[in-house]
Amino acid sequence: MTISRRHLVLPLLLGIALAGVPARAAGSTPVAQQAEHEQQAADTVEVASEAGETAAITLPDIVVTAVLGPTAVSEAIRPSAVFSDETLQRRLAGTLAQTVESVPGVTVTSMGPGTSQPVIRGLSGDRILVLEDGQRVGDVLSSGPDHASALAPSSARRIDVIRGPSAILYGSNALGGVINVIREEVPQTVPRGATGFTSVQGHGATRGIGGSSQLTVGVTENIPLRVEVSKREGGDLRTPIGRLVGTQTDVRSVAAGTSWVDDWGYAGGSFRYFANDYGIPGGFVGGHTNAVRTEQERAAGRFSSVIRPGQGGLEAIELDAGYTWYRHHEVEPPDILGAQYDREIVSGEARARHAGWGPFSSGAVGARVSWEDFGFAGALYTPNSRRRTQAAYVLEQIQLDPVKLEAGLRYDRVQLEPEEEDASSDIGHIRARSFNAVSGSLGALLPVTGQFTLGASVGRAFRTPDVHELYSEGPHLAANSYDVGNPSLGTETGLGIDVFGRVTGPRLSAEATWFRNTIAGYIFPQATGELSRVRLPIYQFVGEDAVLTGFESQLEWSVPAGLRLEAAASYVRGTIRATDEPLPFIPPLQGRVSVGYSPVSWFVEAETRMASSQERTGRFEDPTDGYATFGLSGGVRFSFAGRPHVLTLHLDNIGNTEYRRHLSRVKEIMPEAGRSLSVTYSVVY
Repeated sequence: MTISRRHLVLPLLLGIALAGVPARAAGSTPVAQQAEHEQQAADTVEVASEAGETAAITLPDIVVTAVLGPTAVSEAIRPSAVFSDETLQRRLAGTLAQTVESVPGVTVTSMGPGTSQPVIRGLSGDRILVLEDGQRVGDVLSSGPDHASALAPSSARRIDVIRGPSAILYGSNALGGVINVIREEVPQTVPRGATGFTSVQGHGATRGIGGSSQLTVGVTENIPLRVEVSKREGGDLRTPIGRLVGTQTDVRSVAAGTSWVDDWGYAGGSFRYFANDYGIPGGFVGGHTNAVRTEQERAAGRFSSVIRPGQGGLEAIELDAGYTWYRHHEVEPPDILGAQYDREIVSGEARARHAGWGPFSSGAVGARVSWEDFGFAGALYTPNSRRRTQAAYVLEQIQLDPVKLEAGLRYDRVQLEPEEEDASSDIGHIRARSFNAVSGSLGALLPVTGQFTLGASVGRAFRTPDVHELYSEGPHLAANSYDVGNPSLGTETGLGIDVFGRVTGPRLSAEATWFRNTIAGYIFPQATGELSRVRLPIYQFVGEDAVLTGFESQLEWSVPAGLRLEAAASYVRGTIRATDEPLPFIPPLQGRVSVGYSPVSWFVEAETRMASSQERTGRFEDPTDGYATFGLSGGVRFSFAGRPHVLTLHLDNIGNTEYRRHLSRVKEIMPEAGRSLSVTYSVVY
């Protein structure tokens, strides 16, 4: 595939134009000062002197997104990670899942470079909530392994990853965790001058190139305007034994947002358009000889407001409303519509946060409603359906020195209604379903010494079966499966327990976590071992009681000279309780070790990634061998024309090792990417 550079003209022209825009001056409105303080997320910032020299300043901590407001990672009750600034620059990849896979407990499942999906603690699909500025993306990522996320990470300001049950914080089905991509599409502050960045990336494994630009300007004293554009193209994935044919990608995104910012808070809106054309390889049993082409489109509008009364202990009133339109086409050779997914969502949420009030040090109460319409066409028969959701929740923190407690309750009601009832369907009685449940969580944090903390949390969450799991019947060719739903499936009810120890010091930080997630009615596609009439393997959605147990550990040690050692490991074991059989598609033991040297103006890092063999497999699932790959990365930070610039290079899989990820859906026909050089260059305004 020949990569066209013409689509990068707009991002690059925007960047060139910004070179002449005055940098943001010091100072801002009172609201801006408060918001900037709350949103600090960098572990290192760079300051340019008048002489053009740069100096690095290490901040004492970083923060993660939470309902109760920003929380220091060292004080978080749930295991958390943040990607921002230099960390995000160094880890940024073509997809969100690949960007965050260095977090312990996080791995990737894919059917090519364009379809990577995150897996946290062995859980995937909509058990992982993927959010954009705290709101659900609204794609169909959970409906098949061939589906890509309708979200590009290239313009993210930061990415928060919260592992473990987070039902109270974000939604009833967050059994595995939450990934929140933060862009601030609705600006919360008014810059004096302009802020933004331009970034260009090249990726050798796909011969890909991409670019993105983002600019925020103060139109008036109270009105900021944010605009963004990004583009990424890539060809077929190159592996040590050849190309994975039909895996090209073409991603485009534009966005704009504005608001009114005043002493009382802010109110504004944003709009985003996202499009992605990507390929799914053929060559499977029952699949096409040629690849399947997938076309995604998403348009989303949002209103957001934060009101800060500043009296009576009421800290903030937060209002959100959104509309999302999504369309997904799977086109089979020669230009035949194999499957179509349409989705429309209207949602609204209101939340009030308070500071100290009686015995509570902080807390929040809120409610959320959403209306969703699903439309389907093509060979995969799923009836058009509607889903209505109502939820209310309360979350409170109590400081009982030295222990910090956090407790919450959430009530959800979900109604699913197919367009037509069908009592004679081959898969069972297709009918309307209604679900409701109460979720709860309790967590505690105990500082043992100044640097050592113990923590534990327990959470009850529930997940309703989705439309695909209930009502689908027919070939899903892009996923190389024949899917059979079950209209009688019940809810998943999960009880998750986390226990961890955390060390936070000036030179050493470490964390070790043990977790156990017991899920009643865990829903998954069970391979039957049979083939359909069109020679596709049949998968029947079933609900079985399951348990997932494992651990995560990470360590970071640094010395003043700039040397840094990082190590991480994670493991999860999934079992069907009734039969003691392994759950399918569970990642093996995996780990990462890196050594880096990072003085003020440049850095270099060597890293190895390892995974053990996985022989504990589900029915008709192939085992995989263990592997180890090695990589090098380096970069330089410099100031030019008063602006910081960063150039980063990554050389992955130096040995051109032939290896297969256990969660890859194409591992039977092709290994992972071979030796690859990636380059990222960015300038901040």
